[in-house]
Amino acid sequence: MDDWPAPEPFLRGTAWWDEDRPVRADPADLARLPWDTAARAQLPTGVRLEFTASPGTRAVALRYRARVPEAPRSMRELSHCFALWQGDTCVREVLAPPAEKSEVVIELPAPGESGDGPFTIHPPESQAPRITGVRALGGELTPAPCRPRWLVHGDSITEGWLATRPALTWPATAGRALGLDPVNLGYAGSARGDLALAQQLASLPRAALVTLAFGTNCWSGVPYSAPLLYETVRAFLTLVRAGHPGTPLLLVSPVLRPEAETTANPLGATLAELRTAMEEAARDHAAAGDPWLALLPGRDVLGPEHLADGLHPNDEGHARLARAVASAVRDHWPELPHRPQTAQEDTTGAHAAANSG
Repeated sequence: MDDWPAPEPFLRGTAWWDEDRPVRADPADLARLPWDTAARAQLPTGVRLEFTASPGTRAVALRYRARVPEAPRSMRELSHCFALWQGDTCVREVLAPPAEKSEVVIELPAPGESGDGPFTIHPPESQAPRITGVRALGGELTPAPCRPRWLVHGDSITEGWLATRPALTWPATAGRALGLDPVNLGYAGSARGDLALAQQLASLPRAALVTLAFGTNCWSGVPYSAPLLYETVRAFLTLVRAGHPGTPLLLVSPVLRPEAETTANPLGATLAELRTAMEEAARDHAAAGDPWLALLPGRDVLGPEHLADGLHPNDEGHARLARAVASAVRDHWPELPHRPQTAQEDTTGAHAAANSG
């Protein structure tokens, strides 16, 4: 495939690799994870291509493979859209159908309009498209410089549910604002403080920032009591810190979920009580000797009008959450990133570090 260079040097937002496919959990350690986490980890959520283009480059061509759905599903799943961004601006969107093997061409801005980049292409996510080749039309592409990596763990809200485009999720938006490379480790229906997953997070190469934003699925799904969630959060933090000591770590407690705020789950805990337990765990962990741990209370970040379905943020809700996270990071760590990314920590295009996790 000489005329179709491999995409790995251009890919960002990657964590682990399963051969030449980016995945969001350690493929050698799936047996210890809940089935729903392992299933969601197969989706390339947050994975994107970043590049600059030489003068004369008219467009970028991508070769990809994707699942073909048996029947129409939700709007988010039907939006099989490749979006070209430059900075905070969406330059162009190209709709291309999910196919077992296909190609899509995305035109770049005309010469003189936007320079040579850097550009970002956000592929669609719902049908797990796998980019197998990338090439320039009329010029050359160069991988964009790597930004410091940001590990973002959470549930469906972090994964980006009900944002209308992958680029509009709160981790993607906050990543642009902070100049970081967000690695989206959000798992819809899961993210309940599973300790095996904390160990997997710890096994990843050191990041410039770690964010933990889970808890709402501890009210529903698998119910937790407040004392159980308190101890789980303390244990989760301890295990993550084993691999990321001294790394700025922001814990975001659950955002508003009106039906759950004052309604007890089967173990008698309301979401308000679970949120309090999570926040107390973060404060106690910091007081016990973790000065790089900060808390963003999530209750008042969103209002009911920012929820698309009473649980997941709409686009404005994702934007508000992104602003709150970016503001908290700047307030606590105004000089972030504190250290440049080293070659050993840059796993883009070189799978050894990720595969060793």
